[in-house]
Amino acid sequence: MRVLLIEDDAKTARALASGLKGDGFEPVTAKTGEEGFFLLSRESFDVVILDWMLPRRDGIEVLRTLRAGGSKTPVLLLTARDAVEDRVLGLNAGADDYLVKPFAFAELLARVRALLRRADSGNALR
Repeated sequence: MRVLLIEDDAKTARALASGLKGDGFEPVTAKTGEEGFFLLSRESFDVVILDWMLPRRDGIEVLRTLRAGGSKTPVLLLTARDAVEDRVLGLNAGADDYLVKPFAFAELLARVRALLRRADSGNALR
């Protein structure tokens, strides 16, 4: 399973990529919203883990552009913003799930697996 990880914090990106790889995923990383969107427009991913606060193009802008283009790829939005209004904004922009930093890796992994199960069951119904 290919995971696009769009995260500008190098330490966080390395830790998440390492954990995902250790659990059998194939992580691909991007450091900016622009780089992430470029990869999304050129390659296929099973799920996207997307930081909200990114340089050049924030996660909300990436999400809106992705959804406007018709992409159904599941997206888990990561952010330190935990106000109800922020959660609603992120979900309404197109996120399939929302996880507030700091978080336990086990929870992120469980959420990624849940997104993949939902995507699989949606494909099975077609």
